Amino acid sequence: MKPQQLWPGLLLAVLGAIGFSGKAIIVKLAYRHGVDAVTLLMWRMLLALPFFLAMAWWSGRGKPALTRRDWRDIAVLGFTGYYLASYLDFAGLSYITASLERLILYLNPTLVLLLSVVFFRHRLQARQVVALAVSYAGVIAVFAHELHFEGTATAIGSALVFASAVSYAVYLALSGKVVQRLGALRLAGLASTVACALCITQFAVLRPMSSFLVPEPVLWLSLLNATACTVAPVLMVMMAIARIGAPLSSQVGMVGPMSTLFMG
Repeated sequence: MKPQQLWPGLLLAVLGAIGFSGKAIIVKLAYRHGVDAVTLLMWRMLLALPFFLAMAWWSGRGKPALTRRDWRDIAVLGFTGYYLASYLDFAGLSYITASLERLILYLNPTLVLLLSVVFFRHRLQARQVVALAVSYAGVIAVFAHELHFEGTATAIGSALVFASAVSYAVYLALSGKVVQRLGALRLAGLASTVACALCITQFAVLRPMSSFLVPEPVLWLSLLNATACTVAPVLMVMMAIARIGAPLSSQVGMVGPMSTLFMG
């Protein structure tokens, strides 16, 4: 890998991870105003949607029309990476602390690695096996401690956040080849637009329209979440994947949980 690709890619991955990390703090602050995960996620994606539409339009100018295969990949990535992973994460944060949530998300690089082994026939090295064992042992130890004091809420929240990590790992593992074909800006815009549509539809189906009205602080928090913790990091992580690949991007992303601890 050329240095002119490596260092910008690493920087983008770090900044993207830090941006995503702020989401947990903002969500916990918004929950104090009595909103639920479905409503909060809807506002986040509704406010982010214009940015993603503009991103998709700008990057698609003069490009060949998308094929059926392209649309299938975009739909899968939008569903796994920014709809399902986000919803499960938001739901989990209603049960556990932001610090425990980020600790569980520390497992993300190991999940990407395991998916690469299963689906792309990558071989595990001895040091990677050790890293896997240490990572899971540490998270299990902290989880057991939290479970002893918090009980059922910790179990439910941790399960939801772990499922979110699995969903996002699927997105990272699959996006590596698609981003090379479509480009970082175009893929980020289109896949995220799919996710926005799913989140808004979910709200329309599950909640009465009266739930659309939320306290003003929730709107400002959602705007911050949509811009600094969604649009910007989505683009930066996708650009990082295009430069240094999904496995390395996910490993660099481990700075995210640590940054949450400093923010919190």
